[in-house]
Amino acid sequence: MTGEHPPTAAGAAISRSSFAIVANGFADGPAQALRDYLTARGGRVVAVLHPLVREQGTSHVVTEYADGRVVRRRSIAVPLRPPLSFAVDPFVPLRLPRVDAWFGFNPLACGRGLVSRRLDHARQVVLWSVDFVPGRFGRTPLTPLYDRLDRLCCSRADARIELSAAAREARNRHHGFHHEPVPTLVVPMGAWLARVPTAPEDGAAARRVVYLGHLVPRQGVDLLLEAIARLHRRGSAVEADVIGGGPMAAELRALASGLGLDAIVRFHGFVEDHRRIEELLAGASIAVAPYRPAPDSFTAYADPGKLKAYLAAGLPIVLTAVPPLASELAASAGAELVPFDPEALADAVERGLDPVSWRRRRAAALEYAKRFDWDVLLCDALAPLGFHG
Repeated sequence: MTGEHPPTAAGAAISRSSFAIVANGFADGPAQALRDYLTARGGRVVAVLHPLVREQGTSHVVTEYADGRVVRRRSIAVPLRPPLSFAVDPFVPLRLPRVDAWFGFNPLACGRGLVSRRLDHARQVVLWSVDFVPGRFGRTPLTPLYDRLDRLCCSRADARIELSAAAREARNRHHGFHHEPVPTLVVPMGAWLARVPTAPEDGAAARRVVYLGHLVPRQGVDLLLEAIARLHRRGSAVEADVIGGGPMAAELRALASGLGLDAIVRFHGFVEDHRRIEELLAGASIAVAPYRPAPDSFTAYADPGKLKAYLAAGLPIVLTAVPPLASELAASAGAELVPFDPEALADAVERGLDPVSWRRRRAAALEYAKRFDWDVLLCDALAPLGFHG
């Protein structure tokens, strides 16, 4: 590994090691999965979660774990909401314990880790990128500053992890890397397969469509509502669950009401308990991901977590061909690709509810999901860093 310190000696047990996990966002993702994996194996972990979007408020949550349990949790309120709060994230909290490995899930978090390594407060630092966005802050001075810090982290961290090969290649091109300066791994989004409930073999009979994710224009939830309205007008008895919050929440509720879907579509808002999300998914029949095509969409480089949650629940997926994994899901995991069109989406949902086809697609989704067990993915990711157990 490249950096000011060598990696932890091969064979270091997680139970005898300490870790910092610094990320933005409170939803289930790689940072939360890594936290759970390390704490379950007795690692000493300090997890710092900063708000990612405005609706997540002003609290920065710092939680310390030892022997598999929480030993201290504190919430630090900063009178700023994202994106303004990003400027203070590297200073909250002011002090963190010395750790063997620091995982920064964005350039600001990794940058603080690099400073900690220089001060001998972190033995090694890993940049774990959860997305790639060309032009992160648009045509503002913040974008070149962000890019400069991202490139620095890609060059100075001891290791770099990307969610997809597409993101890895795009970031290399963006930063002009002909050879990657540090060891780089692709670790896709995963799921806790041992704990996740799955849709029953007669799950098509529920006739429920589910969407999980942030309520923003690029996610295409308005298209889903238009498709549900078309099915309703056809006399097709289909209902829907929308799980997630976001700036479009009120607008989407109003759209659903205007389409006469108040009794058909349930908006659950942001659900903090991921096990409750898993229960809702297992009670559905079809999962949708109607991403809006756009040339600057970061979903084109991403590995969306919702898709792995859908697969783990055994749900047939209907999605647009935006994420890199889309064509592979269609070929191997029982998914169907559709254009960004409400009629096409409605037709695909209706086709997906055929019981015979549904059971075949459910089996394909569950089989494909075996590739993405967090227990396996995280074990493989930590081994090159010198941790086991």
